Amino acid sequence: MKYYIISGEASGDLHASNLARQLFLIDNQAQIRAWGGDLLRKAGVEVVKDYKDLAYMGFVEVVLHLGKILKNMAFCKKNILEYQPDAVILVDYPGFNLRLAKFLHKKQIKVFYYISPQVWAWKKSRVKTIKQYVDEMFVILPFEQDFYKKYDINAHYFGHPLLDVVKQYHISEDFKHKNNLDNRPIIAILPGSRKQEILRMLPTMLNVAQKFPDYQFVIAGVKNHQGLYTQSNINVIYNQTYNLLSHSYAALVTSGTATLETALFNVPQVVCYKGNFFSYLIAKHLISGIKYISLVNLIADEKVVTELIQNEMNANLLKRELEKILSNNEARTKMLESYKTLHHRLGDGSASKYIAEKMIQLLGNK
Repeated sequence: MKYYIISGEASGDLHASNLARQLFLIDNQAQIRAWGGDLLRKAGVEVVKDYKDLAYMGFVEVVLHLGKILKNMAFCKKNILEYQPDAVILVDYPGFNLRLAKFLHKKQIKVFYYISPQVWAWKKSRVKTIKQYVDEMFVILPFEQDFYKKYDINAHYFGHPLLDVVKQYHISEDFKHKNNLDNRPIIAILPGSRKQEILRMLPTMLNVAQKFPDYQFVIAGVKNHQGLYTQSNINVIYNQTYNLLSHSYAALVTSGTATLETALFNVPQVVCYKGNFFSYLIAKHLISGIKYISLVNLIADEKVVTELIQNEMNANLLKRELEKILSNNEARTKMLESYKTLHHRLGDGSASKYIAEKMIQLLGNK
């Protein structure tokens, strides 16, 4: 079978790469072309467009880069038609991928959507688009299956693929020594992978770091944004986020996939988010009925971790919330207990394998 994968950001590259490995293992005739990054390349996939050229955050940023986005769409359509895949696997990235799904449907190319857009939070009109143009949905959050069932869409849920990654990850025992860290407890700073996120989140996080001299703060950095971390003398490590989390006592985390990764490593955290002011106002107007923004709280359907959003993301509140989880007290213990329940809901760490098997089965029955 021939597969064409579209992933538009770092988390999509991660999950798509694990899925690709399983497709290669199960389908010995598999050929895979993709939009993605280094992880897909390492999995043996032919990457024709790097996601670093695609990742824009927020309404305003998308409008500013609209010309480039349209050129990318034209290239994508042309490249897919030339490749003639048996299926196109769309990985998250809904602003781009749902438009592409309509085109693929008209061309009678099978569409698998892996990692659902957050239609349960906002833009529920996208459900109609999914029902009309997507052949099969593969969701990674337990409540999404029931959500789609209400719209008569059969969504497949096999667990969350992050467990696959965490289960297979090799933890370095001499992490501190290799990275010239001292023996103080580590507080991880995960400011995000996009430039806009880092610029908005990191300064406040660094401000708070100065107030906890008994701990060492370590930034999980992104290589292509190295220049953004020079504003302090705090240690920055690259490509070792899981090792960092495995050795951390607590963490300050920008909302996104990293909040769930932090929970899977059993690290108490404070979740942070501050976006472009106008993008935030638009999103706040559009989102209804959703109490939380972090994956941890959404999956648990209760407040497990504190979320500091927009104006609440300030040094005083961040300091106060961090202090709560640093003490060996009720708040820290309760959060760690809630993480155990979270693990149970997310499967056995074989989601990528089960999804690949189902995709191949569906293609075999076409």
